[in-house]
Amino acid sequence: MLNALEVVTTVIVGLMVGVEFSVAFIMNRILNALPEDSAQLGHAHGGRMLGALMPFWYMGSLVLSAIWAVAGWHHHGAGLVVTAAGLLIVSVVMSMLLLVPINNRNKTWTPDNRPADWKQQLNRWGRYHYVRVAVIIAAFTLLVVALT
Repeated sequence: MLNALEVVTTVIVGLMVGVEFSVAFIMNRILNALPEDSAQLGHAHGGRMLGALMPFWYMGSLVLSAIWAVAGWHHHGAGLVVTAAGLLIVSVVMSMLLLVPINNRNKTWTPDNRPADWKQQLNRWGRYHYVRVAVIIAAFTLLVVALT
């Protein structure tokens, strides 16, 4: 049973890393290359879509990692899993304090009501997101190493 939990957790976290990496390094560049209104509308739509899904994915990844840490406490790699869970906690706290407030504003913007500094706010979100991606990549890496 522990082996199944390890694999499921690693896959779920790995998929989350892939989505967030894609947002950071592919989707944002695509959206930013669109004409201004289209870019802003695309960011708002993405914020609504992923803003509805990602909290469950982040919390689910954290819960699965915590369960793995407890269930595998006396097994090889437990310290790595605990550290990975700690990094996932950091990513959740970062999300709630830094990224979600910007996203909550962004997802309501239209070309008619967006603030003058909308690009600066999205750039700030992007910088925070790069850090969060690095944190979850580190957590994923620790989970993969714990499997060996």
